[in-house]
Amino acid sequence: MQAALSLMAEKGYNGVSTKEIAAEAGVSEMTLFRNFGSKPNLLDEAIDRFYYTGAMEMIFAEQLVWDLRSDLRLVAETYHEIMNRNRTWIRVVLQEAELSAAREKAQKHPRQLRELLTNYFTGMMEKGKLTPTSPEAQAITFMWMNYGAFMAHLYGSEGIAGVALTEFLDSSIELFVRGLTP
Repeated sequence: MQAALSLMAEKGYNGVSTKEIAAEAGVSEMTLFRNFGSKPNLLDEAIDRFYYTGAMEMIFAEQLVWDLRSDLRLVAETYHEIMNRNRTWIRVVLQEAELSAAREKAQKHPRQLRELLTNYFTGMMEKGKLTPTSPEAQAITFMWMNYGAFMAHLYGSEGIAGVALTEFLDSSIELFVRGLTP
């Protein structure tokens, strides 16, 4: 999967063959097809493996301390770390028109993060640590804010903002804390 993503990032999805992927991975093309069935299936499985849902599920299950500032910082930093680590293949998936099916399948990851965040904000309200609000709206706002920051950096637009990622995280999380803390 890593060989496929690296080659696709370098040459584009259509610019790399399954034969090249197999050679880069040190396996036969038959082994690649036996395990994945097709190049689109290989890409789908790679996205599932390397995207952020697994790490986010672990954070929400094991690492929350139920402090809005600390928890949102952990979620945002992890999100940006994973997205930046995967930026080359994310760009490929976003740019190549024939990968619309892969983009659709990848949407399960933001949907799962929305659910995790919605449940978190609901729990924080139940604990009296969050003002009454729409947990889902707050989850989406938090996600879009971070996705927008990632996309700005992905396409080199950070020069427009003139704000480093750490400063953006400090500021945006502080807005959430001040706006949602009773």
